[in-house]
Amino acid sequence: MTDRYDVAVIGGGPAGLSAALNLVRARRRVLLIDSNRPRNSATLLSHGYLTRDGISPLELRKLGRDEFLGYEGAEHRQTLATSVGPIDGGGFEVSCEFRGQQSTAVADVVLVTTGLAETLPDIAQLRAFYGTYIHSCIECDGYDKRDQPLALIGEHPDLVERALLLSQWTDDLIVFTHGSDVVSSADEAALAARGITVDRRRVTSIDGDRDGMRGVVLEDGTTVPRAGGFVRPEWSAALDYVAATGADLDDDGLLVVDGHGRTSVPGLYAAGESTAPGPQQLIVAAGDGARVAAVINRDLIGGLEHLADAVQ
Repeated sequence: MTDRYDVAVIGGGPAGLSAALNLVRARRRVLLIDSNRPRNSATLLSHGYLTRDGISPLELRKLGRDEFLGYEGAEHRQTLATSVGPIDGGGFEVSCEFRGQQSTAVADVVLVTTGLAETLPDIAQLRAFYGTYIHSCIECDGYDKRDQPLALIGEHPDLVERALLLSQWTDDLIVFTHGSDVVSSADEAALAARGITVDRRRVTSIDGDRDGMRGVVLEDGTTVPRAGGFVRPEWSAALDYVAATGADLDDDGLLVVDGHGRTSVPGLYAAGESTAPGPQQLIVAAGDGARVAAVINRDLIGGLEHLADAVQ
């Protein structure tokens, strides 16, 4: 017989861990499902998380799992959720797979916190420097790149906005559009007024070695000296596993939720980057997980509105 849980939390990042911790403290039986393959695994240090500024993302996850597992009713499976589907009588069956091993679980409620997948531009050596000298989250890593000659590489319409934000930390910034036309002439003039240069040539490689990044190599062979920088990845939702629920998705392929984390399917909730475009800071995701956990707990006991009706 398959074990049944009050809540299955899919995704062991800050949103999922925060939700799982708060739910198990509410005396719920909680299953945390996580393959431990976080998008930010290449990042050596994460920042902006109160009391844990500068911690390794993997260490932060481990600390969170250990705290969660210290409670009665907590269970963790290192596995990958492959499908979530409704079952007769209510609830959901979650199918999982890890290294060829299949498993299932049944839960009254499922909380999705698996976030986003990212694809970096096809630039040689970019991956080698990603997470150390080149980052994607300006709010997370801008301070540590302060006063350095930086590159901003991207092919998306938000490149100008990101350049303006990054100018808060450096006055030596070059925006590389990688051959795209996402920066208009008017925007280029506005950036120039702030001392920001735009280079429209394609980037072929990142120059550097074990001692650090030296520059950005362009298609004509020019190497532009840079000490580090930021890249705008392509973000996508990895939510195929919830397709069987029929939950509504937005134009970005993310789960549509109300102001409380409820999807269009009763009993299916979402928190963190699975519900909003672009990356969130870790502490923001953790807060969202805690907020949705409180909603789930109330919904499982009938909700405050239901309780008020019962008293009357």
